[in-house]
Amino acid sequence: MNNIKTLKGLVISNKMNKTCVVLIERFVKHKIYGKFIKRHTKIKIHDEKNECSIGDLIEISQCKPISKHKFWKLIKIIRNSK
Repeated sequence: MNNIKTLKGLVISNKMNKTCVVLIERFVKHKIYGKFIKRHTKIKIHDEKNECSIGDLIEISQCKPISKHKFWKLIKIIRNSK
């Protein structure tokens, strides 16, 4: 079985070489009140060709550790910012 995790997110920074910061948003249900709350996570991803730009919607997948903070790599750009 292929248990590789994939996520979709928005690029918020691409100032590093071969690295982008992606914002992942998710909805979590509150334990007591039952209301859905928006939560977000910032993930550093590996972008080998430096093709992401700020505002792009991209798909990422989990991979082996590339550096201290990078465990995700770029799969494809779903929508360009322009």
